[in-house]
Amino acid sequence: MQIIQVNNTSLKNNFLEVPKILYKKDKNFICPLDTEVENVFDPKKNNFFNHGKCTRWVLKDDSGSLIGRVAAFINEKKAFNYEQPTGGMGFFECIDDEKAAFLLFDTAKLWLTENGMKAMDGPINFGENDSFWGLLVEGFTPPSFGMNYNFPYYKKHFDAYGFVTEYEQLTNHINLTIPFPERFTKIANWVRNKPGYTFEYFSKANSEKYIADLMEIYNDGWQDFENFVPIKKETLEESFKSMEPIMDEHLIQFAYFNGEPASFVVLIPDANQMIKGFNGKLGLLEKLKFAYRRWVGVTRMRAIVMGTKPKFQKHGLESVLFISLGEYVLPKNQYKELELSWVGDFNEQMIAIHKATGATFGKKHLTMRKVF
Repeated sequence: MQIIQVNNTSLKNNFLEVPKILYKKDKNFICPLDTEVENVFDPKKNNFFNHGKCTRWVLKDDSGSLIGRVAAFINEKKAFNYEQPTGGMGFFECIDDEKAAFLLFDTAKLWLTENGMKAMDGPINFGENDSFWGLLVEGFTPPSFGMNYNFPYYKKHFDAYGFVTEYEQLTNHINLTIPFPERFTKIANWVRNKPGYTFEYFSKANSEKYIADLMEIYNDGWQDFENFVPIKKETLEESFKSMEPIMDEHLIQFAYFNGEPASFVVLIPDANQMIKGFNGKLGLLEKLKFAYRRWVGVTRMRAIVMGTKPKFQKHGLESVLFISLGEYVLPKNQYKELELSWVGDFNEQMIAIHKATGATFGKKHLTMRKVF
């Protein structure tokens, strides 16, 4: 086998081709857009390069056929928050061969060790955790946009190499053809009528304000979680810019109390239903299909992030936001399903909200760690 570091255009194309080859006969696989993957490795597009570095490799067999790939990266803002300096590995794809899998793991491990790391988390992303994050172990159905999909056999190779689960990532689904539970609706209507509370949806014309509000809520709401790193304005601006082609302003909702940002939820139409069959490409023909499918054929939404300031938690604000979304979405008679992805098994508050909505289990991913 040949392990080759990606350092030219040809090898970049090889890196993108690996999953297209491996999953060619898998009907559930939806190939991510090449540009979405490449943006992760472009210092001009990914601001994580401002406080980190990454590299990647492809694996070929003796005849030169592509059989795997992997990336390794260090986020300096998080790496030293753990018991031991911890880097990351991701974008792992491999044939069902332990020697090949271990060679990929070893290569990432060696690079991380040479850069001062003593452990690696994987499979994760060199970026925010809303994309390309986690090992799929339950729910091998077509993924929504940004969600990792992999073969079931990957788990045995991670286990055999010595990766141990750090936490589970749970994805739940809401059937939008069924009304929300009565208690959930009652709480929402009661909270909505309380004095001081106001509710708004995102506006591109006033995006700077809403991005600042989201950042304030998110950083306040997540600050007590272990190894939390505040989200930056630049990161949010990049995220919202990337969402523009599919964004529906009404699907991004905010709650305020006496003008203070209190809670938010961000939903997007599932772009994977728009790019299915594109094989990672987005040329003129694909763009025309994309535009058509944007309004015809997309039946699923994905909740990519939500948050509430601690002092407003258990006030029922999330109930109002979901009910408001339902009042906008249901009359359109387009969306049948809402994917709530993902929530860590450590986040009891968010898990309780999922249950209150009547959501049912959809998928489970794992974030795993290998200590060197």
